[in-house]
Amino acid sequence: MATGGFFALLDDLASIMDDLALMSKTAVKNAAGVAGDDLAVGAQQVAGVEPSRELPIVWAVAKGSLINKAVLVPAVLALGAVFPGAIMPLMMAGGLYLCYEGVEKVLERLHRVAPKERRARLPAAIRRAPAGPREIEERNISEAIKTDTVLSAEIVVIAHAALSKAPFATKAAALVLVALVMTAGIYGLIGLIVKADDIGLHLSRKRGRGAAGDAQRALGRALLDAMPHFMKGLSAVGTAAMFTVGGGILVHGIPGAAEEVRRLSAAAPSAFLRRAVSVGLTALAGGAAGLLALGVAEVVKRAAAAAGTDEGAASE
Repeated sequence: MATGGFFALLDDLASIMDDLALMSKTAVKNAAGVAGDDLAVGAQQVAGVEPSRELPIVWAVAKGSLINKAVLVPAVLALGAVFPGAIMPLMMAGGLYLCYEGVEKVLERLHRVAPKERRARLPAAIRRAPAGPREIEERNISEAIKTDTVLSAEIVVIAHAALSKAPFATKAAALVLVALVMTAGIYGLIGLIVKADDIGLHLSRKRGRGAAGDAQRALGRALLDAMPHFMKGLSAVGTAAMFTVGGGILVHGIPGAAEEVRRLSAAAPSAFLRRAVSVGLTALAGGAAGLLALGVAEVVKRAAAAAGTDEGAASE
């Protein structure tokens, strides 16, 4: 009797694990698009740093991402149970921050190549003082973790929506599993990407005779030649992803905006072009929102600085 009860318990546990795996798979599939953007955004943070510091930076950001998800999973579960209407406004605030950060990154790149007289006219937020390697690394890690907060939130929210019909306990377990799988997958792949040039160097120096040895060395040389261009391209994709993800959140949160994007993209003659138009319009919306946010932030900073100056003059 006891043995039968034990095996019945194992059978129930196996059934629960099957359901959990299926739900987690569905949630991961639904959130995969954001995971791709997260990959591109995360990889750009290690572009151009010292090779010896690449993996430590990736590990530091991965730990920050785990902490983000450790906060976000219970927060989304609690909001979904008590106040589901608060999720979208919070997501929109995060999306606006993502667009703001994307505009900052674009302007920073323009700042590097702009003439000196034009640099002086850029917003103060963009004109950063020269920094040492350690300060740049800490800033990159901090910015990457902040950006990951928004991307992780969207992953958790999308997964939560995919699990809307699941019991609370199953939903919570599935979200934890999704968070762990996504973090390990994204940052494991980022680590592999940033060390691909080292793999290429190893293969290019590998000894061996015959076709196999020649093929390994050729592959190594190809990796060494391709990775600098690939990382530059991935950095650009990461910045663009800030606008598409942030803009996408805003478009879906503004009544009627998503329908208007669908209406405009429906006029394109093929599925590929319809998708391209939709992504382009979303990115444009994100860029416009980011520019507006940057302008408001600059006005507020100048007003605060002027108020501080007036107070200093009055006290004298």
